Amino acid sequence: MAKGGANIRSKSKKKPSRKWWSSRLFYSTMLLVLIVALLFWQWSAVTSWISNIASKVWGLFGWGLILIALAVIIIIGIISKRQLSVLVRRWKLYQWNKWLGAITFILAIWGVLALFNLGGSFGLGVIGEDGFISILWILGLFIIGAILVAPKACFRLVVSFFSLLGKYLKRRPFPTPTPQQQSSFPTVTAIPTPPEIEPEKETVTPVLVPTQAQQELKQVAQEVWKKYGESPSLVTIDGWRLPPIDILDRSHEVEFGQADNVQRAKLLEEALASYGVEAKVVQINTGPTVTQFGVEPGWDRKLKEIKERDRDGSVRVRLEEVSKTRVKVERITSLANDLALALAASSIRIEAPVPGKSLVGIEVPNTILSLVSLRGVIETSTFQKIESRSKLALALGKGAGGEAIAADLSKMPHLLIAGATGSGKTVCLNSIICCLLQHNTPNEAKFIMIDPKRVELTPFNSIPHLATPVIIDTNKALGIMRWLNQEMDKRYQKLATAKVRNIEGYNKNKHGDERLPYLILIIDELADLMMAGFDEVEHILCRLAQLARATGIHLVVATQRPSVDVVTGLIKANFPTRISFAVTSQVDSRTILDMGGAEKLLGKGDMLYMPTEEAKPKRLQGCYVSDAETERLVYFWGSQQREEDSLNIEELIPSVATGRKGDFPEDPLLEAAKQLAREHKNISTSFLQRRLRIGYPRAARIMEQLEEESSKGEEK
Repeated sequence: MAKGGANIRSKSKKKPSRKWWSSRLFYSTMLLVLIVALLFWQWSAVTSWISNIASKVWGLFGWGLILIALAVIIIIGIISKRQLSVLVRRWKLYQWNKWLGAITFILAIWGVLALFNLGGSFGLGVIGEDGFISILWILGLFIIGAILVAPKACFRLVVSFFSLLGKYLKRRPFPTPTPQQQSSFPTVTAIPTPPEIEPEKETVTPVLVPTQAQQELKQVAQEVWKKYGESPSLVTIDGWRLPPIDILDRSHEVEFGQADNVQRAKLLEEALASYGVEAKVVQINTGPTVTQFGVEPGWDRKLKEIKERDRDGSVRVRLEEVSKTRVKVERITSLANDLALALAASSIRIEAPVPGKSLVGIEVPNTILSLVSLRGVIETSTFQKIESRSKLALALGKGAGGEAIAADLSKMPHLLIAGATGSGKTVCLNSIICCLLQHNTPNEAKFIMIDPKRVELTPFNSIPHLATPVIIDTNKALGIMRWLNQEMDKRYQKLATAKVRNIEGYNKNKHGDERLPYLILIIDELADLMMAGFDEVEHILCRLAQLARATGIHLVVATQRPSVDVVTGLIKANFPTRISFAVTSQVDSRTILDMGGAEKLLGKGDMLYMPTEEAKPKRLQGCYVSDAETERLVYFWGSQQREEDSLNIEELIPSVATGRKGDFPEDPLLEAAKQLAREHKNISTSFLQRRLRIGYPRAARIMEQLEEESSKGEEK
C-alpha cells in the first residue's frame, strides 16, 4: 500500500494540460448565465410565486419564523465546526435533557406569541382555543422546560418549599390551650412534636421521589442535612464543612454467652487429647465473626515402666518420666479437619503461632455473625491515633479478638484487594471511600474511580472530591491512567523546584488551593482492564506503585480473579499491602497472599489483611456501610458542590479523546516514517525497523498507519 501511495503522489504532481472549453469554470459560467436569463424572462411569475409562498408560511408560523431561523443557524454552526459526531458519541457530556428543555421553552414562547395573534396557525395549535386553558398550558410548558434544563435546582427548590411549609405547620397554633403554651416555649421536649412530624413526611415523600427505595434513601439524607448541614458546630476547613459522625449508623453488637465458649473450649481440649495431643485452652477472644481459642501446647512425655516388689512379695509397675518435649505445632495444624468435625463447624483456621504470643490460635466460626459498622471503628482510640497523624486513615474492621483494626494509606502506600464474587470487595471499597470522605475536604483528597461494572461506584458521581466523573469505559480508563502517570512526573518537578522530598513537606506552609491534594486511584475490577491492555496497564500500575508515594498518589485496586495473569509477579512485588476475601481455591489464596488460608474464610466481609510490616496476615471482619449511609454522605457533600472545583481531565489528555487512529494511538515516529516514505518509493516494515531503530511490532503498527492514510488519500 505504501508503494502504491508513493506512486500516486508522484503522479499527482504532474497535471496534464487541458483545453479552456473543457474546464469547470467554463461550464459553471454558462450555467449561471442560463439561470439569470430564465429568471429575467419569468420574473413576474417568480415574484408572484415567492409572495404566495411567503404569505402561506407567514400565516402558518407567524413571528415564530425567528425561532426557526435561530435553530437553523445553531445547527449549521455545529455542522460547520464538525461537532455533530462528537455530540452523538458523547451524549452524556452534552446532556440531552437540556436540549429537550430548550425545545420545550421554544414551544412555550411560541404559545405566548399566539396569545397576541403573532404565532400563526402553528402557535394556535400549540395553545388551543380556550384562553384560560391555553395560559395554563403555556405555564406547564415553562415548568417542564425548567425541570429538564435544571433538575437539581428544581429538586432543591421543591425541598426548600416543603421544609418551609413543614416549619409553618409546626408553628401553627392549635385550638387546645396546652399545646399552644408548650409550643411557645423554646424547649425541645414538647409532647405534641412527634405527631406533628408524621403528617409532614406523608405529604412530602410522594412528591419528591418516584420509587419507594429512592424515597427512603432521599428522605433519610434530607433529614440528616436538615439536622446537621447548617449546624454551626460543624468543623469547617477552607470553606468546606466536614460531615458529623452522627451521619453514620451505630450498630448493636451481639453479646455471646460465656458458657457457650467454655463448652466449646472443653470440646476442643477433649478432641486434641483423643488424638494424643496434650493442650490447654488458656485464652478465649470473641470477635464479630469468629472466636479465637488460644491453645497452649502441652508436653510430649516419654515414660519408663519400673517393676518393684513390695513387702508382701507382689510385683507393682511404676511409670517414671524419662524426658519431655513440647508438642510440635505441626501436630496441631494437621488436625484442622478433625477439630472442625468435633466442633460441628463449617471450617476452622489455625494461626500457628499467634504473633507476639506463645499460643496457637484456633478460629472457630460463631453461630451468630455480628455486624461491624464504620462508625464503631472510627470512634475507637486505635483509629483516632492514626487519624491525628495522617489524613488518609482507614477503618478496616475488627479482628478475631474483637479489637479495632485501622491503617494509614500513606504508609501502605498502595492496597491490593482480591476475593470471589459476593465476598465483600465492593463493600470494602465503599467503606474506604466513605472513611476518607468523613475526614477530608476536596482540597485535601481527590478520587479517580474506574468502575467497569457501571453500577458499584457510580453513586459517588455527585461528590466534589471526584477529579473526573466515575469512569466506566475501558479505553477511557487507559487514558486516565496515562494522565495520572504524567501528573506524577509533573508533581515530582514541583517537589524538586520547592526542594522538598514529599507532598507533606510541600503542603506544610500552604493553605487552600495552593495545596497539592492527595490523588487516590480506585479500580473496582482489574481483570477487565488487563484484558483491554495487559502490557500498558501492568507497566503504568507498576510505575505508579514504585514512584507515586512521595507525590501523594495512592492506588486501591480490587479484582475478583486473583490469577497469575491478572495479579502478576510485578504487581504483587509493588503492592506489599494486600487484603484477601474468601476465594475458591488454595491456589488463588497463594497467588494473593503467598500462603493458604483465604479459601477457608466465611465470606460476607470476612478477610485476611496482610500489612507491610508483618509477615503473617490478620483475620478481620470488614466494616459494613449501608446504602442509606452512603446516600447521606453523598447528599451532604453534593449540597456543597462548586462548579469551579471540578477538574476536566479529558481536556488535559487530547490523545485519549481525539488522538486515536483506528484501535491504537498515533505513534510519535509517524512523521519520520512519512518523511522516509516521501524520500523512498518503496518502503517496508523491515526498512522502517532498520532506519528508525525500533522493534518489529512498532514498525508494523507505523506501517499500518501509513497504509491507512494512503488509502484515505486515494478515496479523496
